[in-house]
Amino acid sequence: MPATTIRALTSYLDSIAPPVYQESYDNVGLLVGNPDEEVKGVLICLDSTEAVVEEALAKSCNVVVAHHPIIFKGLKRLTGNNYVERTVLKAIKNDVAIYAIHTNLDNMYYRGVNAKIAEVLGLTGTRLLAPKQDQSNGDDAGPTIGAGMIGQLPQPMQEEAFLQNLKKVMKAGCVKHTALRGKAIHTVAVCGGSGAFLLPDAIARQADIFVTSDMKYHEFFDADGKIVIADIGHFESEQFTIDLLQEIISEKFPTFAVHCAEVITNPVQYL
Repeated sequence: MPATTIRALTSYLDSIAPPVYQESYDNVGLLVGNPDEEVKGVLICLDSTEAVVEEALAKSCNVVVAHHPIIFKGLKRLTGNNYVERTVLKAIKNDVAIYAIHTNLDNMYYRGVNAKIAEVLGLTGTRLLAPKQDQSNGDDAGPTIGAGMIGQLPQPMQEEAFLQNLKKVMKAGCVKHTALRGKAIHTVAVCGGSGAFLLPDAIARQADIFVTSDMKYHEFFDADGKIVIADIGHFESEQFTIDLLQEIISEKFPTFAVHCAEVITNPVQYL
C-alpha cells in the first residue's frame, strides 16, 4: 500500500469534523509539522504535553492527534519558558506533528464527543441539545450539527443510583452535584467539557439531569430545583474521545499503528 501523508490523515479528520464548525475562540487543525511527511504512527490524547510527545517517540509515532490544541492564544516566542513552548519545541526538534480536533468534534452529532458520552451512559433516542445552522451551505443542519446531547435511559434510575453509576462508568474522581429532587432519572443531557452555557437548554428540554464539567459555584444555583447538575470533571467528561478517535482513524488507515496515550494528562488530582 502507498504511504499515507499527514495531509491525507488530517484531511480525513477534517471531513469527519469540518473546521468550519469550531467555535470562534478555538484553534483546530495541524498546529505543528510538515503535511507532506509520511505518517509512521499516531498517538491520540486529550492534551499535548511534553510527556505525550515523549510517549509518541517511544512508540515510534510521528503524529500526535489531540483533542485540545496546544497552541491556543498564539505564540510570540519559543524559548521554553512554559509547558506550551516546551511541548512545541520538543515536537519540532523530533519531527513530531501535532493536530487538534476540538470544538469542531464537540459539535458533531455522528461520532462526536457527546455521542461517545451518550454511548458510554447507554442513552437511547439521542438528539442534539442545541442544534446549530449548517455553515457549509446555509441550510438548517437538522440533527447533525450542534452542542451537547440529550437522550433517555432504557429504564429510569433513582438519582443516587444514577450518580453512583455515573461516577463508575465515567471513571470520575468525584461527582459534584446539586440537591436531589426525589425524582427518577430518565432523560439525561450531556456536554463534554465546559457545558454551563447549555444549562438553559437542558432545562428547556426537560432533562432530569445535566452531566458536564467546569460549573462555577454560582452556576449550580441556576439549577433552581428544575434539574440536577452533575459535574464530573473536564478530563473525565472527555476521556473517551481518545477511544473515539482511535476507532475513526484505525478504520480508515490500516497502514500504520494508532495508539491511545497511556500518559494521563489530567492536571486535576483528587485526595
